[in-house]
Order: sequence, then C-alpha cells, then structure tokens
Amino acid sequence: MGSQLEDLKTAIRQALPDLDVVIAWAAGPDGLAHTPLFITSESDVDLVQWDPRCSQNLAGYLPGLRGKKVGIVAKGCDARSITELLQEKLIDREQLTVFGLHCQGALDPEKIAAMADCGRYVRSAEINGGELKIVSSKGACAISLENGLLAKCFRCTGADAQPCDQFIGEHGAPPVLKDAPATTLDRLEAMSMEERFQFWEEQMGQCIRCYACRSACPLCVCQDHCAAQSREPHWVDQTDHPREKLMFQAMHALHTAGRCTECGECERACPVGLPIMTMKQALNRQIKALFDYEAGLDSEKTPPLFQFRENEEHIKERKW
Repeated sequence: MGSQLEDLKTAIRQALPDLDVVIAWAAGPDGLAHTPLFITSESDVDLVQWDPRCSQNLAGYLPGLRGKKVGIVAKGCDARSITELLQEKLIDREQLTVFGLHCQGALDPEKIAAMADCGRYVRSAEINGGELKIVSSKGACAISLENGLLAKCFRCTGADAQPCDQFIGEHGAPPVLKDAPATTLDRLEAMSMEERFQFWEEQMGQCIRCYACRSACPLCVCQDHCAAQSREPHWVDQTDHPREKLMFQAMHALHTAGRCTECGECERACPVGLPIMTMKQALNRQIKALFDYEAGLDSEKTPPLFQFRENEEHIKERKW
C-alpha cells in the first residue's frame, strides 16, 4: 500500500501542470475515514492518502467541475459512477484524467465505531496488516479490516478502476470475503407486502428530511429544481409525515433506475443510517431482468430508460 501511495503521488505531480484540479483523499479528522482533497498545487500532493479509509465516492464532484480539466483518483466502484456520468454526457471524457487504483475494500466508519465502542472521535487510528488499531478515550483496540468493510464490498464485482488513464499498482480480483451479511433487500423479499410497507413507514419515521442522500448521490444532478421542493408542479408535501418522506425516496429511486451503480453514497451520507439504497437495488434487479443491463460497465452503451425501442426482447407486451 505504501509504494502504491508513492506511485500515485508521483503520477499526480506529473499530471498536475496540465490540470486545473485533482480530486483525491486526505486524512480525515477522526482517523476512521479520509476526506476529499482538491489538489491545485504541488504542496497539496503531500497530503494525499490511499488505504481502506478512502470510502467516499469522489465522482459526485465531477459534474460541478465541468468545463475544467480535472484529475480524479478512483477505485473500482467509483469508476462505475464515472462511466455512468460519461454515458449520460454529464462530464466530458477529454477533460478528465482518471488515476485508477485496485481497491481491497472500503471501511465503514460507523460500523467500526460501534465495534470498538469508541464513538467517531478517536485519538489515533492506524492500519497495520489486516487490522485497524484504534486509540480512544476508552483505551486501545484492534478491529479486523474485513469485519469493518462497507456492505457493498461483499458484493464487489470489480475492484480495479476502469476506465482509467493511468493505473497505479497491480491489477487484481475483488477481495475474497467471508460471511457476507444478509442485505436489507433479501430480508424484505421474504416479507409480505404489508410487512414491507410497515418496515418502510418505520424507517421513514426516523428520516429528518435533510436530503443528504440526494446531495451525496453522484447521479442526482438536478438539485436546483428537485421535485421534492418544487411548488409548480407540487409533487411532495413538506409535512413531517413518513409517507411524504417515502414518496420522496421512491421518486429518487425511480429517478436513478437503471442508472444507480450502487456506490452506497446515499446510505453513507444518511445521518440516521436508513437503508435507502435498498430501493435502488430492487429496481436494479428489475432492470437487469427486463433489459439485461447493469449501470456503469460500458461507457458506449445507453441506459435502457434513456432510449425507446418498439420491441424489448425480455418484455412480452400484451397483444390486443
């Protein structure tokens, strides 16, 4: 990991004179997660970090930087978001330089804080081999990196960032992980319709309607005229009712149907830990079944809901 980090810094230094900004990660304030870093000078490069604490998907910043020459450091799942943005022509490939990395998994700071019983504010945290060693006011402890990974890492299908302009380090397969936790979608599919609706009402009862999920989503790019806050037409009420919150989440999920790469930013950003990516996963399963399509794999393809065909191979239309 150390040599890979130095190679990454060297590649950024070499490319920086031809770029307006490079987006990478720097050390975070609590030691459990790194934070975005916007590099505009060579001195900034020394701050770059790369390890499993680089959890955030940096692709969400790209549409806002359109028109500039931008470099971005990306792991495998981030690159799928970049591909989807390219498919939708929300960013320009000729203005983009991607520094690709092989990811061995991204840590979930909330899960780690709960496992260590130390809260998010730790004195120090250091990765040593397969362990994260934490020192907090409650003492020192060590957490297995595998046990602290984000849920999406157990479903990883591509740990190498593709496409990329410069790949840093060696290519590799996704990490072999044991004991994958059951997903919320798996549990919901075992419930009746009434139980599912009750589940979502209970979840939405906790929602504080901060729209962090929307803001963190790399593909939710119409926030200036979001239907959740529109008055003409008036789609969603602003009352603090679970069903109105569920209405917003359903609209958000449908807006990203066939586009969502399941990067998990919506759940990572949620301050109350709602499993809101589950809706997108359910729609992705339907998109796969109906159109044999997965988001973010091929920049030359067009998302199925972005086009019209008279006949779909997997949809048996009713004949009158």
